[in-house]
Amino acid sequence: MEWILQPWPWYVSGPLIAMTMFTLLYLGKNFGMSSNLRTLCTMCGADKTCEFFCFDWKVQSWNLLMMSGAIIGGFLGAHYLSENQLPDLNPKTIEKLHSQNFLSAGEAYVPTELFGNEAFSDPKALAILLIGGILVGFGARYAGGCTSGHSISGISNLQMPSLIATIGFFIGGLIMIHLIFPILF
Repeated sequence: MEWILQPWPWYVSGPLIAMTMFTLLYLGKNFGMSSNLRTLCTMCGADKTCEFFCFDWKVQSWNLLMMSGAIIGGFLGAHYLSENQLPDLNPKTIEKLHSQNFLSAGEAYVPTELFGNEAFSDPKALAILLIGGILVGFGARYAGGCTSGHSISGISNLQMPSLIATIGFFIGGLIMIHLIFPILF
């Protein structure tokens, strides 16, 4: 059981991702999580009010199964197949985050100040989550897919727009963490 409780090295997980992508490409499928939101909205009747949602959602039912598996697998992995959920952060990073009032740094997997129940009572944290969610949703729609769709599926399919989108994701992340994050906190 010890091998499943630890993070898998790149030389195991990388080829598994490659085999999954090869199988999807062979079957003519494209992988991406954000496309499931469109499918779910269509299933709930959004196709009656917006042309964007007018498509045969049953063609994407395999991707809904993949999304469900990711959710269930994440839950099982986090609750039953993990011994240590804490990321190994550099002590200087923990010190800097503590100085920015992220006291859970080094003690929780994600900052509870933003992602815990206390975020719902803090107007600043709630505003950041809402605005961030809207921007991520808009960005995924504008870019024609999310990070998993472009960075895994699109690049493995040799699509230049996916390479450009992935470069944009990294640049946006660097700008956020080095320029915007210090202003917000």
